[in-house]
Amino acid sequence: MNLLDRIGIDVGRRLPLEEAIAWAAQHGVKHIDIQLDTAANAITSFDDARCARVRALLEKNGVHLALHTLSAVNVAEYSPYVGEGVEAYLRSYVDIFPKLGAQWIVVHAGYHFTSDKRMRMEAGKERLKRICGHAEKKKAVILLENLNKEPEDAEVHYLAHTVEEWQYYWDIASPAFKLSFTANHAHLVPEGIEGFVKVLDFSRVGEVRLADCFRNGHEVHLPPGDGDLDFGRMFRLIEDKGFRGTYTNAFGTLDDMLAARHSLVKQAAAAGVST
Repeated sequence: MNLLDRIGIDVGRRLPLEEAIAWAAQHGVKHIDIQLDTAANAITSFDDARCARVRALLEKNGVHLALHTLSAVNVAEYSPYVGEGVEAYLRSYVDIFPKLGAQWIVVHAGYHFTSDKRMRMEAGKERLKRICGHAEKKKAVILLENLNKEPEDAEVHYLAHTVEEWQYYWDIASPAFKLSFTANHAHLVPEGIEGFVKVLDFSRVGEVRLADCFRNGHEVHLPPGDGDLDFGRMFRLIEDKGFRGTYTNAFGTLDDMLAARHSLVKQAAAAGVST
């Protein structure tokens, strides 16, 4: 598959799923990423009949679907009842996975409130182990994303935003467990994209997520060229590690992400990447 076909679009909440599939097919996009949390795409709106229709549309149009859980749901929750709700939420994504014929589910490590970081990490890792066990039964694939840093003086901080924090979860021993590498999040921390790529085993990486931002800056999802991320160099680093999977554009409007696919391929080619 050529590089253009490997670059998908994070539709998120922008379109109902059926419309997103039609839009992708119209524009030659082979991969879309959808969140099932609100409005027409709320997971509770998918009965077996709707799932069957969606799966048929995906197969007919040659579009691959990924599911993306909400990072605002704290996977590292440890409070009674609330933690049970988080677990039910994650299990619901796993349960719908085979019905939709999805490719993977992106999940997160949660967040902490500074003083309870260790407790949160331990609670989140144990929860992810249980969810991966459930995913094995459903033949689902779980991808843990490296998240973005927050300002140092913020009370709330996402977990798994540095190499060290992300690596804490890597020994989850499940065939259902893999990784989603968000390059722009890596660009925000001192180790940078190069530091992440150096330690990543790309046979465990299911997708690479893309947006522009500023080196050691704050979380923004800009179209390529509006920040200072060198996408050509990024493609070269990642492809040289043997990655041949999906890249997912996650910024701006659908039109922004669609147009950027072609410019990204040009930058990769200019850096010597086979496209």
